[in-house]
Amino acid sequence: MIDAAGLRVMRAIADEGSFTAAALSLGYSQPAISQMVRRLETRTGTTLVERVGRSVRLTEAGQVLARHAGPVLSALDAAEEEVAAIAGLRSGRVRLMAFPSASATLVPRALAKVKAEHPGVSITFSEAEPPESLAALRAGECDLAVAFAYEGTDLGRGEEDLDAFVTTPLLDDEVLLAVPRDHELAASGNVDMAALKDETWIAGCPRCRGHLLQLASEAGYVPDVAYETEDYVAVMGLIAEGLGIAVIPDLILRTVHHEEVAALPMTPASRRNIVAVTTPDLQRVPAVKATLDALVESAREASAKAGQRTTRGGTKSAKCKPVPTA
Repeated sequence: MIDAAGLRVMRAIADEGSFTAAALSLGYSQPAISQMVRRLETRTGTTLVERVGRSVRLTEAGQVLARHAGPVLSALDAAEEEVAAIAGLRSGRVRLMAFPSASATLVPRALAKVKAEHPGVSITFSEAEPPESLAALRAGECDLAVAFAYEGTDLGRGEEDLDAFVTTPLLDDEVLLAVPRDHELAASGNVDMAALKDETWIAGCPRCRGHLLQLASEAGYVPDVAYETEDYVAVMGLIAEGLGIAVIPDLILRTVHHEEVAALPMTPASRRNIVAVTTPDLQRVPAVKATLDALVESAREASAKAGQRTTRGGTKSAKCKPVPTA
């Protein structure tokens, strides 16, 4: 096998005309150069250098290696520089996926942090609900996913083997009850899920709808779901017109507001756990690690702001709680 060191020696001999001069140019000893030539001749199975008195000259095979050494070594040097740039965060690529409410809150702040601190790192972003984002991560279509699971459920809904992933907790997001401002419950400090048996409901994404069904089942009834939409602007519009009520995570309520909708804490309390997911190998990639750190910081800042926010209905909302990382 011809290695880079052997190519460098052959090019130096061609340029300098002797083992001694080649050794000086490369910083090696003369015996080391001789040994490297003998090893290369053994590997190639032919003579590469002809000794003529105190000087040497390359055989036809040696000239072939010397001629190809230039472009090969230039390509290797370029590759080493690109890898060093990635390792040093002067460049790098991260493919990020996140569910919609995270893409409107946690993700923009994190991307801004990475851009400010590591302008050479390129991040591409697309939206996907879990478990679709986890399937993309497993398939190598993304490097980092922001996902969530409601308490008592798993990230992959049984569709993904989670042992291959590394999860970093970001925050615990309180789920609130959203009702019309003129609803009789709007002035309540806390609403028991069992008291909502006769209400008409509006459901969101499939995972959120499943969570509503679980909450109602635990309270002893099947909810009357009259409307379903993943567009939370539409959900808020339906609520404001008195067409139904909904359970909505606090993270969504930070970006989707309606003055005719009040948000209230529920009994029993319900949360969803928001995490960043990647693989053990990708976690060690500098650009991915920097993006992950930025997401953790973004979640910490979002949690601090949530503690000061009050709802339109005049009821203080529960906090999004940051989850300590190991």
